[in-house]
Amino acid sequence: MSGYLLLEDGSRYPGEVCGHLGEATGEVVFNTSMTGYQEILTDPSYKGQIVTMTYPLIGNYGINRLDVESRQPHVAGFVIKELAPLHSNYRADLSLDEYLKQNHIVAIAGIDTRALTRKLRISGAMRGVITSEFLDDAQLVDRAKHGAQMEGADWVKAVMPKDDYSWDQDLGDWSIGKVEHGYGLHVVALDCGAKTNILRNLAERGVKITVLPPDTTAEEILKHSPDGLFVSNGPGDPAALDYAVRPLLGTLKAKLPTFGICLGHQLLSRAIGAKTYKLKFGHRGGNQPVKNLDTGRVEITSQNHGFAVDGKSLEAAGGVITHLNLNDNTVEGFRHKDLPVFSVQYHPEASPGPHDAAYLFDAFIEMMKTKRPPTGERLKQLQSLRDQQTAKCFRVFRSKSNRLKSASGASTRQDCETGPPPETVRRAAAPVDTAARPPRRRRCAPPAVLATRTSGTR
Repeated sequence: MSGYLLLEDGSRYPGEVCGHLGEATGEVVFNTSMTGYQEILTDPSYKGQIVTMTYPLIGNYGINRLDVESRQPHVAGFVIKELAPLHSNYRADLSLDEYLKQNHIVAIAGIDTRALTRKLRISGAMRGVITSEFLDDAQLVDRAKHGAQMEGADWVKAVMPKDDYSWDQDLGDWSIGKVEHGYGLHVVALDCGAKTNILRNLAERGVKITVLPPDTTAEEILKHSPDGLFVSNGPGDPAALDYAVRPLLGTLKAKLPTFGICLGHQLLSRAIGAKTYKLKFGHRGGNQPVKNLDTGRVEITSQNHGFAVDGKSLEAAGGVITHLNLNDNTVEGFRHKDLPVFSVQYHPEASPGPHDAAYLFDAFIEMMKTKRPPTGERLKQLQSLRDQQTAKCFRVFRSKSNRLKSASGASTRQDCETGPPPETVRRAAAPVDTAARPPRRRRCAPPAVLATRTSGTR
């Protein structure tokens, strides 16, 4: 069915409506990731936004019930250049189009996403509407302008949990080894719209995790006798979240070791007295270069944010800037000069994206033990240790793959890419039960399948 995306400035982009038939309004943004559309759809930080994927072909590996970052998609709408007519992956449960329909997400394909991205980069993110109704442009522009603005918006209340809960699921078969062990440590996490892979990374290090909503009190947090506090990512404008800043004032006063990611970074910055502001079009994608000023290394990072922390106000409040974005020199991380507090604007857990910054979770574990913020030299050491551990895990995985290859005579590389033979995966697509706790995830085809495969079998 024909449709189009109309921006609030009157720009029109024709295409074909897919997913759920209906109308969607929201702030139109773009993401430069080549893969990871499922994680992007289910990232709560995208609440209220229409996401444009700059990579041209989307949906080619389908949707599975394991790689979700929350219980449901949160995007207001989805814009792509080409929807893959077929999907092929041994882990897939259904197609992207089916998934969008099941979750009532309005999408549009056939859009000139290069032109749209250029428009947003030049003019800035703006509100828009996806529709299949051929109405007067003036009417649709009016609908777009009446959509919720991101500046001043509190979207956290739409995604935060209503009750406390515990978390114990680790990275499973996706583990890349341990550098710091947090056995016996207790972390309280404030869930402003947390991605599940963040919680998996914390659990991977052996800590006990209690998750609370961000509108709790400092007294409630401290009542759990935590060794550390984690403040999560989430949607909306940090300047509108005074209720989420208040408990941090009390925990900072108690000198509770604290680590923040994305929105958590912005809330911690506000708690110590810094200011935030809206970016022109934001940082969204898995290829953002960030320089660690302590180590001198450049990390390729996964990001999703439309707001940033003002560097001058951060330094005036006692923050020490530790990371800078090399594209626009915005603040990407800080530690406090006196308190056991540090945070980053980007996503060290990736999902999707590179794992260059996984060492920051190790730094948080160590900070809970020492009660002191990590020094630049120690961050450099932890980064080196993490690199060594990751390389070791990859060598082990490669060795196992080579042994399986020798035993079966089949290409293990091919196995990882294509999975089990077609006869083992032909099944009708079923609705994805994302509310159920997902099982441990596999890197590639199960060893039992690989070991029994004969040469030349597909």
